Amino acid sequence: MIEEYPQVDAFKQKLRDSLRLETVNSTAIKMAANATVYSHGDKDEKVYFIESGQIKLLMLATEGRECILAIHAAGDVFGELCLSGLDARAETAVAMQETVLKQIPCDRFFARLKDESLFEGFVQYLAVRIADQQQIISNLVTVDSEQRLGKTLLRLARTMGKRDPHSIRIELKISHEELSRMVGATQSRVSIFMQRFHNLGLIETNPDEFLVIKEVKLADYVANLG
Repeated sequence: MIEEYPQVDAFKQKLRDSLRLETVNSTAIKMAANATVYSHGDKDEKVYFIESGQIKLLMLATEGRECILAIHAAGDVFGELCLSGLDARAETAVAMQETVLKQIPCDRFFARLKDESLFEGFVQYLAVRIADQQQIISNLVTVDSEQRLGKTLLRLARTMGKRDPHSIRIELKISHEELSRMVGATQSRVSIFMQRFHNLGLIETNPDEFLVIKEVKLADYVANLG
């Protein structure tokens, strides 16, 4: 969804530049891989800016299984739900690799939006995030697991990948287990589908072990599954 709104990409860059200035003198927080930034139920009135690394947001599903809501990388913000005035965190944030963060208290974040005339863009950005989450929920109910995986890979590629003339490179380390928690399928089924995508030439792994998505081919394949 987000990739269909170029104005949101432009806003995200403005927000990144603004928050880098806001936090230039702030103390960096270094998180080890698998360290928890905050947990469900924590009282934490701060927005987080990622200088480097990866963060996953998750909730516990039935039988203690994790459901990954989103993955964020360098330049992204997360934890914005604290701006709603909720007393506690609704999700858990975990570092997927060694990660460096900056914290911004809610009042400072609001002031930054006001001073830089970013309120309108921020509302559009959140509205698109909501639309994206609604589409994910719809896919969980109406789309089979192979198609959900294909759509998830396309979404990750379009929102976080780097384009070249014929493909999109995802420079994120995402395991099959983590993909299964995003898709709502078993790890074994995700592994089978990923191998099928490889065999069909829809995805590749480059020498740096980054996932390369053949966007047009994968999109056509996913559409035909529907």
